[in-house]
Amino acid sequence: MHPRPPAVFLEPVDLSQHLDKLELYLGQVCRMAGISKMQLDYWTNKAQIPTKGRKQRIYDLQALETVMLIKQGKDKGLSLGAAIEAAQRFQAARRLVEREQEPQDAERSLTAASSGVSVFT
Repeated sequence: MHPRPPAVFLEPVDLSQHLDKLELYLGQVCRMAGISKMQLDYWTNKAQIPTKGRKQRIYDLQALETVMLIKQGKDKGLSLGAAIEAAQRFQAARRLVEREQEPQDAERSLTAASSGVSVFT
């Protein structure tokens, strides 16, 4: 019998660091969003949601978020066009906020590093 290595060697996995690699097929996106394949196909064309794949569309996390935001807008009574526009504006505003925070985050890391504080807590 071989002794099993203790679980002490294992560390928690931060899945958020790997979400950018996530790829979902059309059916999976439909199940997550609660919409039909026909709706997703139409929304993908209408909103020009970028996908990969030749024979079957493959959606990344950004595309999934777009679909979920459109669904949210539709559920709140917006027309498809208005829901698409709202989703695009929401994502653009979030990207702007993230870009503005990047220099602040870098400055905090430099300040912490120069003071001897660990930035990897």
